[in-house]
Amino acid sequence: MTNSSASSSIAQWTGMVPVDDTALAVTDTGGPRVPVIYLNGQFATQGYWRRVLAELGGEWRHITFDERARGKKSGRSADYSFEAAVRDVDAVLAARGVERAVVVGWSYGALVAAHWAHRNPDRALGAVLVDGAYPYDWLDDAMEQRIRKLFKRMGWFTPLLRPTGLTPRMTPAEQADSNIELGRLSRERELGPVLDGITVPVRYVVASGTSFGSRGDEQERIRTSLAAVTSRNAHIHSTKVPSNHGAILRKDFRAVAEAVLEVGLDRSRR
Repeated sequence: MTNSSASSSIAQWTGMVPVDDTALAVTDTGGPRVPVIYLNGQFATQGYWRRVLAELGGEWRHITFDERARGKKSGRSADYSFEAAVRDVDAVLAARGVERAVVVGWSYGALVAAHWAHRNPDRALGAVLVDGAYPYDWLDDAMEQRIRKLFKRMGWFTPLLRPTGLTPRMTPAEQADSNIELGRLSRERELGPVLDGITVPVRYVVASGTSFGSRGDEQERIRTSLAAVTSRNAHIHSTKVPSNHGAILRKDFRAVAEAVLEVGLDRSRR
């Protein structure tokens, strides 16, 4: 594996990267500055990042991909676990010959990015966590049942959208299991030590208000947990933006791009 952080000879590439029992649709724009890998929301696609990429420009090497059974091309798998998602980051970087990168994640992808940065302090140049990876105990038995009912209820129409790539090729039970696992991993006793142990620059971009699936002030209460994190770890800072969780990459893409610049620009000059 080579360090591509300063190479201007990398050509744009789009293709499939085999991993475990499946293959992932990957796009690598090339570019002379440090590589930046983008990790999607739980059931989202790489297309959500297009405004951020356009704002940063073509000098940056942007690597995006669709997770297992997401988008139009990534294949189904027997494993949709969080650990598989973390492994997929390594698989994509290895396939593209990248040793070190800035990792950027939104929602579920923010949790994946936090874990990857924590586990790879010599490879992570920095991390940008977009409205996710908050250490808060939001999952209880009632919430678990609410999640299962929500995905079961959505199961009648989501298959209609699958040809567009807007919904995953996963069963309602598989989607619910993934969301419940997210809740378990987000508990303070699980996520707190991960965030405390990060030693690279981290920038949170924090959304405001509610979004699909939340009730009342649930999300704002979850976001309050970040204050304790930033007080304990000097590597971690945050910025609050006005848009909500679902609109943040569309309406506040400039704030996300600025966070990427902050953690990655000095590295790109070396």
